[in-house]
Amino acid sequence: MISVTHALVALTSCALGLVLAAVPSHAGQVTFETANTKLTAELFRPEGPGPFPAVVALHGCGGLYTRNKSDLSARHRDWADRLVQAGYAVMFPDSFSSRGFDEICTKHDRPITPEDRATDAIAAALWLKSQSGIDPSRINLLGWSHGAMSLLWAIGTDASEPSLFASATAFYPGCSKVARQAGWRPAVPLTILSGANDDWTEPGHCRELAEKAGFRFIEYPGAYHDFDAPNIPVHIRTGLSAVRSGQAHIGTNPDARRAAIDVVMQNLATAHRP
Repeated sequence: MISVTHALVALTSCALGLVLAAVPSHAGQVTFETANTKLTAELFRPEGPGPFPAVVALHGCGGLYTRNKSDLSARHRDWADRLVQAGYAVMFPDSFSSRGFDEICTKHDRPITPEDRATDAIAAALWLKSQSGIDPSRINLLGWSHGAMSLLWAIGTDASEPSLFASATAFYPGCSKVARQAGWRPAVPLTILSGANDDWTEPGHCRELAEKAGFRFIEYPGAYHDFDAPNIPVHIRTGLSAVRSGQAHIGTNPDARRAAIDVVMQNLATAHRP
C-alpha cells in the first residue's frame, strides 16, 4: 500500500456542482478472487488503524478509470475523497480489466452481466470483512448505472450473502430485469436515486419496483444520467448499446448532485448491520 497526497482545493460550489476538498489517504491496489476470476480493486482508507466503516463502490459500464488508465475517473475520485474524508474506507472493484475489457457501454452483446458483478461485490465485501482495520458490521454498498444494477442482484433476498451489507444506495440503475423476478426484495436497507429526465436508464421501472418491494426511491426533477458526476455539461452521448436510439443525455445537475450526496452520507451514517 502506498501513500498518496492530493492537492488541497477549496470546498465551494461552482456552476456545475460541488468541488470537494481533497484529503490525504492511503491508496493501493488489492487482489481478490470471485467466481474463478482474480480481480483487482482500488482501496482508499483514512489515516490510522481503524476499524473503519467501509463502502464497496461499483463502477458503471464505462469502467473505473480515465481513458488513459492513469487515475480513477472524476466521479470515482470525487467519491473516494469524500468518503475517506468522512472516515470511511472505500474499495472500488475493477470488474472489467481482469476480464479483458475497458468498457461495455458500446458492446451490443454485453460480456459481463450485473449478475456476474453481484458476485464481485460480495467477494469484495468478504475481503474487507477479513481485514483487521475494517468494521465488519458497517460494510455498505454503492453503485452507479450498470454497477447499481449489479448492486440490486447482490442484495436480493435470494443472493448468496446479502447480509454482508449494512446498507445499499444505487444511482440510476435499470430495474426492468430485477422487476421481473417474482418476489424480489432487498435484504438490506436500499435507496435508489434517479433523474426524472434520465433517458438512458429510465426511472419508471425502479419507481414501480419501489412501490412493490417497499424500499426508498428518490427522483430528482430535471436530472439526467450521471447527474452526480462533477462538472460534466449536459450533452448527448452516442453509441450506447443499451438504449434503443443509441443515444442519451448525460451530465451534472448541481441541485440533484448536492441533494444526492446528502442522502448517501446520511444513509452511511445510520447504517449498522446487527
